[in-house]
Amino acid sequence: MIRDIITKSLDGTMLTKEDIASLFKVPLFSEESAIIISASRKKSESASSGLAEVHAQVGLNIAPCPKNCAFCAFAAKNKVFTEKIEISVDEAVQKARQFETDGANAVFVMSTADYPFEKFIDISQEIRKSLRSETILVANVGDFTKEQAKKLKDTGFSGIYHAVRLGEGRDTNIQVETRLETFRNAREVGFSLGTCVEPVGNEHSVEELVEKTIITRDAKPVYSGSARRIPIPNTKMAEYGIVSEAKMAHILAVVRLALGYDIPGNCTHEPNVIGAAAGANLLWAEAGSNPRDTEKETEGKRGMTVRDCIRVLEEAEWKVLQGPSKFYGA
Repeated sequence: MIRDIITKSLDGTMLTKEDIASLFKVPLFSEESAIIISASRKKSESASSGLAEVHAQVGLNIAPCPKNCAFCAFAAKNKVFTEKIEISVDEAVQKARQFETDGANAVFVMSTADYPFEKFIDISQEIRKSLRSETILVANVGDFTKEQAKKLKDTGFSGIYHAVRLGEGRDTNIQVETRLETFRNAREVGFSLGTCVEPVGNEHSVEELVEKTIITRDAKPVYSGSARRIPIPNTKMAEYGIVSEAKMAHILAVVRLALGYDIPGNCTHEPNVIGAAAGANLLWAEAGSNPRDTEKETEGKRGMTVRDCIRVLEEAEWKVLQGPSKFYGA
């Protein structure tokens, strides 16, 4: 049965909820799991013409965020950061330009959910002016209205990253419908959407993994994929531990097989060779703030450089795209 489901996926047939659940349930390190991973890699290569990408994110601020996502270092209730910290416009521009120089295929600008929207626009305009015109700029911000989506578009963003997270509405103060409304607002202004099944924890059921996988597929993104939760020390979520990179390789492979060939990208985070070998063709470098890090500057801590990410992809036998992102540029 598992081989039949894999054949359906590779033939371009959309998998059902039951198909996807069956793939998630396959035991790790079994022969069938190995076949799933092999098929995922084959499908990723076909969907992206054999090219992987490295995107890079500049975090603008740290703040005790009222959205209180239980898995996030910025959550006010987690008390990791108790004061507001923001990098300057010059620092943001410098970090973005460095990513461009290092060969990132797209540059992301990230802020906490409660960061002032107009300030985000102002800084992003300066970043946009500092980069080459062909460099792809992507917004990773809180939920926004259609009017705000238009402002982001006018600022020079090519797309957004946004996700309905595992545990949304349960482990966060954000409702699923709010996230889906942002998806719709982004689509209405012509944005390309990147998303992901994240942040995966040991406690998440197959049913929830299937649900979130289908949500990402239905969003018609340019990439989906899967990323694990990084435990924030001394928090309730930390008690669940961390999903192994080996298990995440199986999970991201199932997500890839659940997606059509019209979705070229398959991401994972944080960057790792086994995930890239299993079909992840998109990794991220990071600078500035990081919701998975307890340090104010993630460079040299959890955050990897563009060169680090390229090295991971090359170790997994990927050819890395040179130039602007084809995922967001398609």
